[in-house]
Amino acid sequence: MQGVLTGFGVIAVVIGVGYVLGLRGHLGEQGREVLTRLAFHVASPALLFTTLAGADLSVVFSDRLLVTALSTLAVVGAFVAVGVARRWGPGRTTIGALSSGYVNAGNLGIPIAVYVLGDASLVAPVLLFQLLFVTPVALTVLDLSRGGVRGPLWRRLLTPVRNPIALGSLAGVAVAASGLRVPGPVLEPLTLIGNMSVPAVLLAFGISLSGSTMPMRGADRGPVLLAVVLKSVGQPAVAWALASGVFGLRGAALLDVVVTSALPAAQNLYTYASAYGVGERLARDAVLVSTVVSVPVLVVVATLLG
Repeated sequence: MQGVLTGFGVIAVVIGVGYVLGLRGHLGEQGREVLTRLAFHVASPALLFTTLAGADLSVVFSDRLLVTALSTLAVVGAFVAVGVARRWGPGRTTIGALSSGYVNAGNLGIPIAVYVLGDASLVAPVLLFQLLFVTPVALTVLDLSRGGVRGPLWRRLLTPVRNPIALGSLAGVAVAASGLRVPGPVLEPLTLIGNMSVPAVLLAFGISLSGSTMPMRGADRGPVLLAVVLKSVGQPAVAWALASGVFGLRGAALLDVVVTSALPAAQNLYTYASAYGVGERLARDAVLVSTVVSVPVLVVVATLLG
């Protein structure tokens, strides 16, 4: 239980600092936008590159990754189906779908993996799947759904490789697959820049909460509620059913995949929503509520399967 509480405690403190900064106005009116752009265009691509450049790509073919992929696709597909039926629009539906299945595998998943599961590398399959598949696909949809995106077909097909998040991920995978070692003078400044990503995202998220209304209200109440239910209950339930019933996982392996699936929606989803100017409140509320709800969910999962 210490790992769960430690992970959430760290995140809560940094978000709280951002909230105070927003109330005091120390970063000015554009503080949140600057932090968001810094994270999206500079820090996050650097973090993804340094993370994936040294990753073991063999985890892509593990049973745990298949469970993660199938459970993610199940809840994302459920949200998309409802979003299409309710005509929430491609951008808003994409943000809601991400909030339903894109777990906080980085700044929360790593400490929980260390303290609860005993191995930080256990979040690698989730991280790789989200970075290499979910993020490029989702950001491509967001790019193509914007009114300003026009041009020849070849330019539209190249949308994924023009996105800084996707570029950082793909470059890291290319280095890992080639077996090359990034020289220290190149890797160290990238690591230093990448270290700004998580604090920038959390601070921007905290600033967005200052002066805002209570979550789960207004026009986004329905999408937020659906995303939170799918994320906090649906995804871990599907992961447990697949892991135990289809892939025959037991013991620590079963605990690993269910715990990682029960993690809340990632804070960087708010960064994506802000960068594209769509579904910002939906992302913010879904991340906030799912983070609060995931605490008892993770405690129950760790107690029952641990």
